[in-house]
Amino acid sequence: MRAARLHEYTHDMSNGLSIDEVDAPQVTAGDDVVVEVEGAGWCQTDNHIIEGMWEEYVPQELPMTLGHENAGTVVETGEDVDIVSEGDQVICHPVQTCGTCRPCRQGETMYCENDAFNGLTTDGGFADQLLTSDRSVIPLPEGVDPVDIAPHADAGITAYHAAKKAVDGLNPGDTAVVIGVGGLGHIGLQCLDAMCAADLVAVDIKQSARDLADDLGAHYTIDPESQDVASEVEAISDGVGAAQVLDFVGADETTALAPDICAAGGDHHIIGYGGHIHEPAQALVNGEFAYQGNIVGQYTELQELVALVERGAVDLHTTRYGLDDVNTVAQRLEDRDIDGRAVITP
Repeated sequence: MRAARLHEYTHDMSNGLSIDEVDAPQVTAGDDVVVEVEGAGWCQTDNHIIEGMWEEYVPQELPMTLGHENAGTVVETGEDVDIVSEGDQVICHPVQTCGTCRPCRQGETMYCENDAFNGLTTDGGFADQLLTSDRSVIPLPEGVDPVDIAPHADAGITAYHAAKKAVDGLNPGDTAVVIGVGGLGHIGLQCLDAMCAADLVAVDIKQSARDLADDLGAHYTIDPESQDVASEVEAISDGVGAAQVLDFVGADETTALAPDICAAGGDHHIIGYGGHIHEPAQALVNGEFAYQGNIVGQYTELQELVALVERGAVDLHTTRYGLDDVNTVAQRLEDRDIDGRAVITP
């Protein structure tokens, strides 16, 4: 079968992956599930993996097939699998978990002590087929297209996971700020709109992204290149500040906004990454705000997100590309030339 493989780390996104012929995955364990990949979302994390940014955090044996946002049709299962059958359409949580360690017993999918992460620590779905497990697949409702929903396997649950935490700190009339209305941010904005009654403020340098935010439920939009974000948030919130900030960019410039836009006791959620936090400790003490990290989300949260998609509360904006276009997609994302989410269709 064909697969888009990373052979060595590089900053040249236009030539990061090669299309190789590799052996198709085989069922070797009772809980194995082989999925014919119909849609695999491209993520900024894929660019970071190509750059080698994750090498010091997780074990990576190259060459490796990338792709952690996968959906498609089950083609083979192990003898112990009863949650899905051949022919079922599924979305795949990116993490394969053991189910027996303490974090798994507590339902903390992302903290599994024996996990395998498709496209990050083991082969992913930029290929004709994907090997996963029965603990990672969720059957899709009737009428849901695997291609359209695939990016929810990471982008969706990452955004939903952060929004769900933020909603706990939002009361009607509070202000919530979404920084970056891209592949993740446009999902997070819709999740907030579906789950709370706060005033939603979207911040993005692109006019097309701000227009999308308007369409998706934002009450206010801010252009950080022509407007002062702190002053605008102060005016919108009547001087209180934002009770919750969801930062889908995670650059130095956006994390630095926290002391100036967070309300007392508020949270600045870091979802996008690549930058740093360089704020004085006194700033956190003075405002008693907190930086909150986020990574993907639990299996159950992906189930909840699928329910929101089924009822039409969350709409994913996607553009489709063939497997041969992986490097074009990587470069376009690097150039900030993609609105919404790019989906590879092997």
